Amino acid sequence: MSTCIRLVFFARLRERFGRSEERLMLSPEVITVGDLLTYLRGRDDVGAMELAAGRPFGVAVNHQQVQPSEFERRLRDGDEVAIFPPVTGG
Repeated sequence: MSTCIRLVFFARLRERFGRSEERLMLSPEVITVGDLLTYLRGRDDVGAMELAAGRPFGVAVNHQQVQPSEFERRLRDGDEVAIFPPVTGG
């Protein structure tokens, strides 16, 4: 069975990727959040630059922030994955 997710970009990343969201049919080897990030890094130069190791960005799945230590979290059909710049408060 195929997995389709809704991928959402916010703020600077929305501008860099040139869209606020997209539906993405995942290939069978893209199973986890980490796999998705690897795929997005390899898709084009913008992904390679903006999602490179060490670059500041956050990830949320279904409105719950996912820490790098949790990037092995499996993606499921219908998940919403948001990628956003770091949020600062004050």
